[in-house]
Amino acid sequence: MKLDGFLVAMAAAVVAAIAAPSIGANTSPVPWSVISLIGVSLIFLLNGANLSRQALRTGAANWRLHLFIQSSTFIFFPLIGLALYWGTAPWLPQEVRLGFFYLGALSSTVSSAIATISIARGDIAAAIFNATLSGLIGMVLTPLLVSLVQAQALGTLSPGEAILDIATKLLLPFSIGHLLRPWIGGLVARYKPWTTKLDRGVIVLIIYTAFCNSTQGGIWSRFSALTLLGVAVLILLWLALALSSTVFASRWIGFSKPEEITAVICGSQKSLVNGAPIANVLFGSGPSLGAILLPLMLYHPLQLIACSILARRYADRSEAPELAPAQN
Repeated sequence: MKLDGFLVAMAAAVVAAIAAPSIGANTSPVPWSVISLIGVSLIFLLNGANLSRQALRTGAANWRLHLFIQSSTFIFFPLIGLALYWGTAPWLPQEVRLGFFYLGALSSTVSSAIATISIARGDIAAAIFNATLSGLIGMVLTPLLVSLVQAQALGTLSPGEAILDIATKLLLPFSIGHLLRPWIGGLVARYKPWTTKLDRGVIVLIIYTAFCNSTQGGIWSRFSALTLLGVAVLILLWLALALSSTVFASRWIGFSKPEEITAVICGSQKSLVNGAPIANVLFGSGPSLGAILLPLMLYHPLQLIACSILARRYADRSEAPELAPAQN
């Protein structure tokens, strides 16, 4: 399997942060928090400019599928996160426990979900609609859910203030970008590879500064290798439960095969692209952020690998009937 440059960059950022944390920490003379905020705002502005209303209208009709995916994203997943938040209290630090619930409260992915659904021959129009809807809902629901679990998680912000902060720093640039779509949409689409690099670069920067602050603040001294292994195992089990549950439930409901593919992939993935910026706004750039992001950073590569394998299996099954007549 070819190495994903984004995953390599994330790993390199973590190693660099642990090796020399003072460079990217809040005590550095470089205004990393300002640079991150500008980068995040630019990401959401470009995402807004890239949003096609026609694609949304095309995929909006299948309400049963949409309800299933959004329920998986914002009800089923938060319940698992809540169980882990309370269940791991005796042996995990507060920041990682909050990271479990934060992972559960996040929206679904966009580009990776659509890409794997396309490979698997799922319902692309429904995937685009759900991924976009999930991202918009998450800007409001994610901070609200987190605040309900732990009021102190938002620092000095109330839930209302947290949502307003998200709206100002993320939703406003997104809306401006969408309003500018008639003028800049074609340009954004033409330079899509570069905007993707910008997305990933900003996320790597957020991870780098988060781990710099965590290392400098002594957060990682509270973690043993066994604890980190335990977190990784829990994340792996969570992903396995998410995939198996969505497959079983979509077949029990009676979805068609393209609908099942979309339900399983959209309903089991969590967005690092949205998750890192929202965490940066909600929790600030203090020492705790790296530990809060740890479950999401483990879940992200695992979901990419698992869904890529699953997509190829779905594609192989759909090709089998087409090949059968030629074999007779």
